[in-house]
Amino acid sequence: MPSLRVPHRALILDAIATANPSQKKLRVSPRQFRNASTQSLRPRTAIFFPGQGVQKVGMLSPWLEAFPTTANAIVREIDDIVGYKLSDVIQKGPNKVLNLTVHAQPAIMATSILILRILEKEFGFNTSDRVDFTLGHSLGEFAALVAGGYVAFEDSLRLVQIRAEAMAAATKCAEVEYGGEYGMVAIVTEPEYLQPLISAIHEFVGYSRDDIEDRSPIEQVLIANINSKNQIVLSGNIERIKTLVAHVRQFLGHDPRAVRLKSDSPFHSPIMMPAVAVLRPILAGKSGVKGRETEDMVTFPGSLPCISNVSARPFESKADLKDLLARQCLETVRWWDSIKYLDQEEKVRRWIGIGPGKVGRNLVGKEVGMRGKDTVKGGGVWAITDPSEIEEVLRGLEETESLVEEEYGE
Repeated sequence: MPSLRVPHRALILDAIATANPSQKKLRVSPRQFRNASTQSLRPRTAIFFPGQGVQKVGMLSPWLEAFPTTANAIVREIDDIVGYKLSDVIQKGPNKVLNLTVHAQPAIMATSILILRILEKEFGFNTSDRVDFTLGHSLGEFAALVAGGYVAFEDSLRLVQIRAEAMAAATKCAEVEYGGEYGMVAIVTEPEYLQPLISAIHEFVGYSRDDIEDRSPIEQVLIANINSKNQIVLSGNIERIKTLVAHVRQFLGHDPRAVRLKSDSPFHSPIMMPAVAVLRPILAGKSGVKGRETEDMVTFPGSLPCISNVSARPFESKADLKDLLARQCLETVRWWDSIKYLDQEEKVRRWIGIGPGKVGRNLVGKEVGMRGKDTVKGGGVWAITDPSEIEEVLRGLEETESLVEEEYGE
């Protein structure tokens, strides 16, 4: 096969067919690709979307070069929805501007949906037919809800924009009123130390989300994310976090690695409480999409089950979705629990990360025992962050299409 930096969609399908000559069904046009499988005969599959921190200046370029007609149309739509040239911020930066919450969040979410739409339009990938579950890490949950058919892209991107502005404003209020520096720090440890680490943090902090209102933001530090069997994220006052980490190292007899994240706000901490009040009435209202103004913004049920960051289980009702999505920026992201639920209880065996960066794929791989294109337990973990990766993902899906475990009960 010719070596191309960005494979053409027809070339990709050609490569899959060449790798699987016995599978005549692969010799189809991209538009027919959606008919290549049936939901009932394949391994259970999940798509997942990234959160803040994966943004990168120029991250739209590969898509604009490889699929100019489709990508440019989506970029124009994105800029129209947010009301300014977000695409210029994404493409030109500089980093310090793109990294601002008010730009980073809509940029990541919009880029994620752009990739999904290209996969659907250019390759005929029918998400509701090819996928069983959708989920997203923090901010990524808004993209997951679009993919799952719960919220229109236009409404969800506006929600993300409003959420980002409210979260940034909440941080600014804390800085002005109480002083201090706020942000997030990842704590990486060995799996056997994770539970003792969490217990030590709770003991040091001495309070929970339920009784935090009596404490000033400068004192507030809580666990924002439980990402995997060896990683959590702390959120709050940076000096307080440093003191906490020193305490853990001294009294736990273990030296976990602390990594400051690319975040200018303490997400998933009580400092974000004002943002919840901003989101609740919007989620309770009507859609802003032309022609849908009389319809609720949130549709339920969607076309796919979507896993909540707060409960680590599928949203159960329209009211449940509105409540948990509004609270999500305040609550702990239970990502590890979400992956364990899908892996152990729902028997998901194929995982597709869609969006910038590969942090999500790596976190999923840690839990489910898969790496890249390896076929473990009848499936795999893949990421589509660049057009050059589509070939591997589509081939991987076809190679694992008939590997269905007896434990599914099908």
